[in-house]
Amino acid sequence: MIKVTLKDGSVKELQKGASVYDAASAISPGLARAAMAGEVDGEVRDLRYPLEADCALSILTFDDPAGKKAFWHTASHVMAQAVKRLYPSAKLAIGPAIDSGFYYDFDCEESFTQEKLEAIEAEMKKIVGEKLELARSTMERDEAIRFFEERGEPYKVELIRDLPEGEEISLYTQGEFVDLCAGPHLLDVSKIKAFKLLSCTGAYWRGDSKNKMLQRIYGVAFPKASLLTEHLEKLEEAKKRDHNKIGRELGFFTTVDMIGQGLPVLLEKGSKVVQLLQRFVEDEEERRGYILTKTPLMAKSDLYKVSGHWDHYRDGMFVLGDPESEDEVFALRPMTCPFQFQVYLNKKRSYRDLPMRLNETSTLFRNEDSGEMHGLIRVRQFTISEGHIACMPEQLEEEFRGCVDLASFMLRTLGLDEDVSYRFSKWDPANKEKYIGSAEEWERVQDQMRTILDHLGIAYTEAEGEAAFYGPKLDIQIKNVHGKEDTLITIQIDFQLAERFQMEYVDRDGETKHPYVIHRTSLGCYERTLALLIEKYAGAMPTWIAPTQVMVLPVTDRTADYAKEIVEKLRAAGFRAKGDFRNEKIGFKIREAQLDKVPYMLVVGDREAESGEVAVRDRKEGDRGVMTLEAFLRELREVVETRAH
Repeated sequence: MIKVTLKDGSVKELQKGASVYDAASAISPGLARAAMAGEVDGEVRDLRYPLEADCALSILTFDDPAGKKAFWHTASHVMAQAVKRLYPSAKLAIGPAIDSGFYYDFDCEESFTQEKLEAIEAEMKKIVGEKLELARSTMERDEAIRFFEERGEPYKVELIRDLPEGEEISLYTQGEFVDLCAGPHLLDVSKIKAFKLLSCTGAYWRGDSKNKMLQRIYGVAFPKASLLTEHLEKLEEAKKRDHNKIGRELGFFTTVDMIGQGLPVLLEKGSKVVQLLQRFVEDEEERRGYILTKTPLMAKSDLYKVSGHWDHYRDGMFVLGDPESEDEVFALRPMTCPFQFQVYLNKKRSYRDLPMRLNETSTLFRNEDSGEMHGLIRVRQFTISEGHIACMPEQLEEEFRGCVDLASFMLRTLGLDEDVSYRFSKWDPANKEKYIGSAEEWERVQDQMRTILDHLGIAYTEAEGEAAFYGPKLDIQIKNVHGKEDTLITIQIDFQLAERFQMEYVDRDGETKHPYVIHRTSLGCYERTLALLIEKYAGAMPTWIAPTQVMVLPVTDRTADYAKEIVEKLRAAGFRAKGDFRNEKIGFKIREAQLDKVPYMLVVGDREAESGEVAVRDRKEGDRGVMTLEAFLRELREVVETRAH
């Protein structure tokens, strides 16, 4: 017998070799029916996985992220099986579960139109109705290569050849369909009650534009039809809020083919919001003791060789010139740290200079893959609220805490604080070549960072392999309306670059030492933040960052002069105001201002002009009645100064 410790701390005794599913059944038949997979000693496993020794076990249902992914992964295999049945010559690439469902990449001469997606869905229903069981098996490397060569699956063969020698090669079979896969999967396909194929897009094999373009079918699946209906309704709402759609419609930004992908042009509204955010950030950082810097947008390769970016990040950089030539080679900066370090190095430093907090509104350039570009979320040129803090070891926790407090203040002010999660990004000991520094140093600094995070009381997850090449970091993650997660803000502990750049200070004991460096952003990428704000507020920006705060609407030409006077007074008071002086009916002007998401409209007719008042409308409450301009200004000033949402 073996002892299995469950999530609630209770212990069950089971026969050695009992499966995860057997354990779920021993707990309750209802749990067994709901089970998708199991977590055994921290590893997600199939329900068929045998328990051979004492272990900790959690049964994962569709409500658990890992259980959901096992469900979606099986759904991707059902979709691939349907495609192979309908298009036998189609070649299989990869088909993982993702955070919002699943996809599978195919090399197929047929284009997967909407009509064909519907035919694939119909075939998937037949497969689910067959209640096919999934069986896991393993093969030796050479045997697996021969197997997929005989089946005409070159992408699977390439994947196998790239696996390390001695790696276990597992396959999953359901009916006539066999796929190279590490799992985990459901026991059978019958639980996949409701699904929808959402779209088909192009995707380069392995995300490399030098490789062949494949067809990627996205889908989602649920164990209940009601869950699918609810999800599709959310997708429709997401489409309405998609910054790529409404951001263009409302005139925040545009893109131009001859400029290039990932290089958006901010229009009047987008430029104004970003300007306001930059002023807000720079003023707040100055209040918190930061020193403003302004550094070059490019540098010789020599700088990046010292920092390590040349060896560890060159593929993500825009290099100007031939790196193999003897001429000077320059590169646009992908981050600001090696430039800001020169401010520290401008003169000798002592412990009295520390902590030194440097900040900059930095324009950066990263050679993102074309398949990753998405509106303002992921771009090749962007502006960031970047900063670096040089501090002594005993100051590290307090300074890190200050960075988290600043980031939290920014998120709270923008109304994004409830939408984020926290990730402790660590190095990957199995890929030491990706990093600088020794294993001992990495473990020591990661332990320090974990202690700081625990003291802060932050609920965080840990992610191996997501650290910067010079140190661990706290990533503040956020999802767009489609559920795609990106990093908005990072706070990194760097224990390497100060020594590389010979950054030193003289301590109280007269000894020369290297400071710690905290790399941080207070708001992150302004373009990404703008996209998230557009989606959060469906284009109706909070009044304090609205491009136009007040639109003055004269009812007739007779009141145009009074309307112009109101606009001038609003501007003189520091507010962003415009007037609509077109020869249109007042109802049309009001609708236009509402569609443009302007927070306040001041309607002025003959009566208002005679009394010196304004008729106030706001986009939330509608008609607010008549008031004096002074009373309106007091209200507007309070809304802006409190940064109300």
